[in-house]
Order: sequence, then C-alpha cells, then structure tokens
Amino acid sequence: MAVMMNGVCELAQALPCAETAVYHIEVLKKPLSVLGESVIKERVAQLICEHKCVYGDFTLTEFDDQVLSDNILSVSLSDSEHLILDRKGVDLSQSRVELHVYTLNDDDAGTEEMDEEQVSMASQWMLPSAHFHGQWESLVFDEAIKERLLNYATTTLLFSDKKVNSAIISWNRVILLHGPPGTGKTTLCKALAHKLCIRLSERFNCGQLVEINSHSLFSKWFSESGKLVTKMFQRLHDYMDDPELLVCVLIDEVESLTAARKSCLNGNEPSDAIRVVNAVLTQIDQLKKFPNCLVLTTSNITGAIDLAFVDRADIKQYIGPPTPTAIYKIYLSCLNELMRVGIISPAQQLLELRALEVMRFMENAATRPSLQLREIAIKSQGLSGRTLRKLPFMAHAMFIQGPTATVDLFLHCLSQSVDQQFQDQANLAA
Repeated sequence: MAVMMNGVCELAQALPCAETAVYHIEVLKKPLSVLGESVIKERVAQLICEHKCVYGDFTLTEFDDQVLSDNILSVSLSDSEHLILDRKGVDLSQSRVELHVYTLNDDDAGTEEMDEEQVSMASQWMLPSAHFHGQWESLVFDEAIKERLLNYATTTLLFSDKKVNSAIISWNRVILLHGPPGTGKTTLCKALAHKLCIRLSERFNCGQLVEINSHSLFSKWFSESGKLVTKMFQRLHDYMDDPELLVCVLIDEVESLTAARKSCLNGNEPSDAIRVVNAVLTQIDQLKKFPNCLVLTTSNITGAIDLAFVDRADIKQYIGPPTPTAIYKIYLSCLNELMRVGIISPAQQLLELRALEVMRFMENAATRPSLQLREIAIKSQGLSGRTLRKLPFMAHAMFIQGPTATVDLFLHCLSQSVDQQFQDQANLAA
C-alpha cells in the first residue's frame, strides 16, 4: 500500500510516478498481535509524519504510541542511501512512502524428500523467515546491486500480472549471481527472497524458499539423475499452483546441475550429466508459465556452466570482492554492534565514510578512530566478505585479553588480525 504523506498525514493511494523516489517503510509486527493492518498503517503514517526528516536508514524500536508499543517490534527504513545524494536528508511527510506490515516465521527449515528414492531433494523455509531477518541490510555492495535485483523481480511480477505476451517480450524468471567464493552470493539470494516477501506482502499471503540439494539429485543408478530432476521440479509445481504463494527456487553452485555438455561427451552415449542438463533446461522453460515463481542461482565457476543455461538467465550479476569503501561499511557495522553489546567500551561515535569525505579526511580527535578504520579497510582489500565478517571476532579471540576493549585497542588488534589473515593465506599458497 502506497502512502502520500501530507500535512495531515492522511492515508491515500499514491499515483505511480517514475520521477518520484519511493521510500519503503517495513513494519515488523509482533507474532501474537491481532491488530488490523489498516490500523497499524494509519498509526505508523502518523509516526512517520512526526519523525519527518531522515538522513539515511533508520530503525525505531520504542514508541510513545501505546498501541504501536503493544503490537509492533520495529519500524525500519532501509536502502535509502542511494536516494539521498545531496546529504540534505528527506522529509518523509512530503514524500511517497510505501508501508509493508509483516510478521516473521521462526520455523526451522523443512525437507522435501523423494520417498521412493529416499533422498533429500531440497530444504524449504516459509517466508518472511526469522532465519534471514537482517541479512539484506548486512550485505554491502558499492553498486546498487540489491536495488537492481528488487527492481527486476518487481518488473517480472508486473509483466506477469499484466499478462504481457511472453512470445513478444521474453523473460525467464532466472537470476544468476557469479563470482569468487565468499562474496555473499548465496546469502544475497536468500535475503532477496525474504525481502521480496516483505515488499510484496499485499500481492502474496506468504512466500516459500526452496533450496535444491543439487548433489543429492545425482543417483547412484545410471540415467536416473535426469528423472530425479524432473520429479523434483514437478513437485515444485504443486507449490506454484497456489497463486497466493511466492515461490523462490534457489540452486546454489548451479554448475553442478548445468555442467557444459560439450565437456561431458564421452563416446556415442550421452552421459548422465548431459541428461541432467537437458532435464534442468526443460524444467526451467516450464516454470515460465507460473507468475509467482523466481529462480535464483549462484556459481563460483561460470565457465563450467552450459551456455544454454547462461542464456536463459535474465540477470547475470557479477559479485566480486568488496572494495575499500564497502569494507569500511562492513567494519563500521561490526564495530557498532560490538559497542552496542559492550564488548567495545566506552562507546564512541565512528563516522560514516561520506562524513569523512565532507571533512576532507582532516585528522583531529573526533575523526582519528574513523580514519584509522579507513586505513585498515584499505589494506584489507582482496579479502572476501565472509572473511571480513570473521575478522572482528578473530581480533578479539587472538589479540585481546579480557571481556572489553577500548576503540583504540580494538582497532589495533583488528589491524593485526588483517595482517595475520594475509600471512595465513600466503602460508597456505606456499
């Protein structure tokens, strides 16, 4: 539901406008709350009008409104940084805002099994899921990759709802994320599925993420793997028959199911791997008829993927190692979290990188820790995002004695941890 905030904060359907920035406010509802969505949106709209000007992402968890306090866990604005280019902030009371009310499912992953084969074909989560909550916000990229993927998914559903003739305009509902290991491809896929179910909560009642267990689909019996792939996708059709359910299919390391057929040829008899590729391509083509389906795939070695599958991917997005700018944001979020829980104490404000840029990286007592963190980020270039998230833990585990540390001490130990990581990599490569 779109909301136009005006002087009296009335709820109204916003007219689409390509030139108007849209701000998405996500409202996390308490699991046991029975308060109607319309009442929640009305009170959150009033809250936003009172909050007024914002300068970036924010999350509110405490409310003066007792109704909100009793029924809401948080109100969040995320992915706003690319919209705030002039650093003057945005007045939400005069902006186009969309409110999304949702609750989290805290069930563990279920499994999809082939009874007759006694193999686990896939893991599945009901969405939005508590297991993926916060992952989207934790992912940091220099490019607007997350926005691009959200826009793609939204357009896919729009074209389906409008019944655009796919024989005239073609799209396959397939995303391929590729790049080196540890750059966040799989996490991004899961976070995207989670985020879509929040943003499209008025279009779909709920969502389901099905992660295919690629390795289990290769049968010990020759020629059976292709049949298993077909059976698995046909099982997915049962979910997609429900128009109120958004189904996101995740195939991690897709090269294991779509290995290039030209490298699989062995004599005159097609190998089992070729049958698997043919089955996957056939089933991907059949998914096009379902308007509530999205296929998310990842690969570390795209050169091994069959070109026919690569051609079917609408988006082929490279996810590379973080740049120093992204690394700084990752480290900053880690240190802020450690300050929140008291492991870094006393808490001290660390500046955003853009604030340092405005100050032309001038060094003084207030900017010195942030500038030191920037230097650590620069020398961390080349490390994967997975490694970067581990380094604050390793800094404490290896170099800090005691439950707490000052910012200065922690930054010194973080720098040591980065040096140690590069040394360990060099030793492994020797």
